[in-house]
Amino acid sequence: MAAAKPPGPADCVTRVELSISCDNLLDMDVFSKSDPLCVLFVSHPGSQWSEVGRTERVSNCLNPTFSKTFVLDYYFEMVQKLKFDVYDIDSDSCSVRDADFLGEMECTLGQIVSSRRLTKALVTKDKRPAGNGTITICAEERTDNRVVIFDVAARKLDKKDFFGKSDPFLEIYKQTESGWQLVHRTEVVKNNLNPMWKPFRIGLQSLCGGDVEKSIKVECYDHNNSGSHSFIGSFQTTLSQIQQASESYAAEFECINSKKKQSKKGYKNSGVIVIKQFKIVKDFTFLDYIMGGCQINFTIAIDFTGSNGDPRFPQSLHYISPQGYNEYLAAIWAVGNVIQDYDSDKQFPAFGFGAQIPPTWQVSHEFPINFNPSNPFCAGIEGVVSAYQQCLPQVKLYGPTNFSPIINHVAHFGREALQQQTASQYFVLLIITDGVITDMDQTRNAIVNASRLPMSIIIVGVGGADFDAMEFLDGDDGVLHSATGEAAMRDIVQFVPFRQFQNAGTAALAQSVLAELPEQVASFFNLFGLKPPCEPSPQ
Repeated sequence: MAAAKPPGPADCVTRVELSISCDNLLDMDVFSKSDPLCVLFVSHPGSQWSEVGRTERVSNCLNPTFSKTFVLDYYFEMVQKLKFDVYDIDSDSCSVRDADFLGEMECTLGQIVSSRRLTKALVTKDKRPAGNGTITICAEERTDNRVVIFDVAARKLDKKDFFGKSDPFLEIYKQTESGWQLVHRTEVVKNNLNPMWKPFRIGLQSLCGGDVEKSIKVECYDHNNSGSHSFIGSFQTTLSQIQQASESYAAEFECINSKKKQSKKGYKNSGVIVIKQFKIVKDFTFLDYIMGGCQINFTIAIDFTGSNGDPRFPQSLHYISPQGYNEYLAAIWAVGNVIQDYDSDKQFPAFGFGAQIPPTWQVSHEFPINFNPSNPFCAGIEGVVSAYQQCLPQVKLYGPTNFSPIINHVAHFGREALQQQTASQYFVLLIITDGVITDMDQTRNAIVNASRLPMSIIIVGVGGADFDAMEFLDGDDGVLHSATGEAAMRDIVQFVPFRQFQNAGTAALAQSVLAELPEQVASFFNLFGLKPPCEPSPQ
């Protein structure tokens, strides 16, 4: 039975922001403490669990407070099941699949909304208590879509490390009825007393409830691998004060360590925090962009390498059954039927890679499956399916499995669109493949470059091969780096193994594959300050 289609945006009652913390987690590490990370899943009626996102990893901590929050659409009339899985991630390269499981908790979004603060015990997969571990989910309605953009640096921070300087990071807190609540944690800048942190964004409502006169607190720490971070100093202010101070030049605040101030004569400060840039802007949603005229351009790339097997025989992944089915066709239908609603002309370029093609029988890694290089477009998903069926008997499956040519092909159009400085075009590349990538270094470089463009990559793995390489490219377990060490600007790859959905129906596959796309579209354009081409008309 196919999964029920989630309700549309018009049915949404409100948007809810969830923040997560845990206490008394299991300690899975011998010489240190667990390094927890939380994964959030959602299940609509009749569908499997689909991953919504992941928090950051908190090193050496059994009582973590995660700074990353999740924003979900809340439907009053619908049971929205949520699952929170907590893992011990020992390194940035460690995947969830290889990590120690610390416990899970299932509930509904309605339960969280009604209690506003829900604390429940974590359990193991067989529903036994996961030690004394608990998880707390706090809910806040999102009614304000403005965000605050910060560009922050510091100078002359206290030296905390015996053999070095300090490894500073900031934590920013909002004031609540029950005390200070963490809303953002910056990255760590290694061995630097004059750090410059990457610009970051915080929702205005998350930071101060929309009240620019409400106090916020900034704390500065020296990061220690043990998890016991050294306090450098802090200050309190309001957004109004920051705004006033930054109108003249840059807002500067003394970082004060109250214990040092009491015990040390002549103490001045432990450094100065400099807010170089501060502005409040509207944060547009995926719907704002789509309703404002942004087009999703959908490109399909199909793996025609020899490892798929001879299409003439039933053992091949390209074998089309008498019922007109194979996994490649199922993936094209599932994802294409959803995404074609956002493409006005319904014309989809479709390419193959890894095959010898006529008339020269040279191996190609980006050939149009309709064999028309000047017009690789297919009319609708039906046109893609028809072109695929006609292409199969005309090519010789070969190899190797190279992804970078087709990624760079689509990135070329993304680069042209970005030069227009508008939010009118976004590109989605669907790669359907059966196996291991041959040009991994080139593929990593291509993805890191594409992360700076209006582009996302969806990889659907068919068959029973080892897909560790695909999991690695999906940046959920940490930031992807190029072969030369350059970090991706954002996570743009979503990988889903088809076999997980063979019994769940194509709707469940489409839901899981496309789960991250709306956030990727909205976050990219907001990051570059690009507004929708036109403001959506009031409904």
